[in-house]
Amino acid sequence: MAAKVASGTNKVFQNHDDVHISFEDQQRINRFAKHNARMDDFKAELEMKRNELKSVEEALEEIELFDEDEDIPFLVGEVFLSHKLEKTQEMLKDTKEQVLKEIAGVEAKAKVTKAEMDELKAHLYQRFGSNISLESDD
Repeated sequence: MAAKVASGTNKVFQNHDDVHISFEDQQRINRFAKHNARMDDFKAELEMKRNELKSVEEALEEIELFDEDEDIPFLVGEVFLSHKLEKTQEMLKDTKEQVLKEIAGVEAKAKVTKAEMDELKAHLYQRFGSNISLESDD
């Protein structure tokens, strides 16, 4: 039995000679790792979308103080377009609805990925017990 220390961490990985990893098990481990990386991407994307939603909601609140005849600049891509208050509010509401749909889509994908990860985790822990660690550090 040999123990290895991962560089830069305090984790000790033990190599047991009696644990056999089949090709199918390795495929499951790889799938789990890919799903885990995808979940990190989903978390980052959700954070970004929630910040975008917060900005749109704040903009909607702020423009309520403007006069109806005043032109309000609205960012479309890399260009600001000026519209009247009502049109700008309509565009912001449309943007808010779009961001909410995008958040729901990312959350749905994350839910499916999480379910697959849970299934893989259950199988791998059943197969390898304490010889495998699939828990994240956060």
